[in-house]
Amino acid sequence: MKTVELKILCVLFFTVFASAQVPMTDFDLGKMAGKWYLVGFATNAKHFVKTYKADMKMGTAMLVPTEDGDLDLSYTHLKSDGSCFKLKNIAEKTEIPGRFVFYNKRWGNDNDMRVVDAKFDEYAIVHTIKTKEGKSEVLNKLHSRTATITDDLKEKFRQFCLDTGILEENIAILTKNGEC
Repeated sequence: MKTVELKILCVLFFTVFASAQVPMTDFDLGKMAGKWYLVGFATNAKHFVKTYKADMKMGTAMLVPTEDGDLDLSYTHLKSDGSCFKLKNIAEKTEIPGRFVFYNKRWGNDNDMRVVDAKFDEYAIVHTIKTKEGKSEVLNKLHSRTATITDDLKEKFRQFCLDTGILEENIAILTKNGEC
């Protein structure tokens, strides 16, 4: 009896994990356009908690659709020394709406990015699989149209992160910060 229960549990786990990686069915590239605040960040990268989590603060993202249907991604955040960190990539569309791929020159990794949930005038949850030298890591981001989010949205993001295999201590709701 326990073997059957274990098999059912495994099937349910893999179904939830697989569905969490599927882009949303009603993705609208035009509605992703504009300014977003990066308010949540979570990863299964081993170095995250020790190296980055304590110092991370909210940043902004400008998402601009290109004529070809790709997505111009520009991220900035104000560092503690007053300088600006900037990161820019062009995420190329795939045959699946809401799924994009790009190579990040700064970090030297391939990125498979999927918009998995969004209410475009409020929030977007983005799930990215980053691969470098044959090793993959998961990165989830919570984007919001405002710098303040509800407790319900925080919980939604937290649960999504747990469902995609990220430990609780690797989930960060970022504190407000000045803008670049």
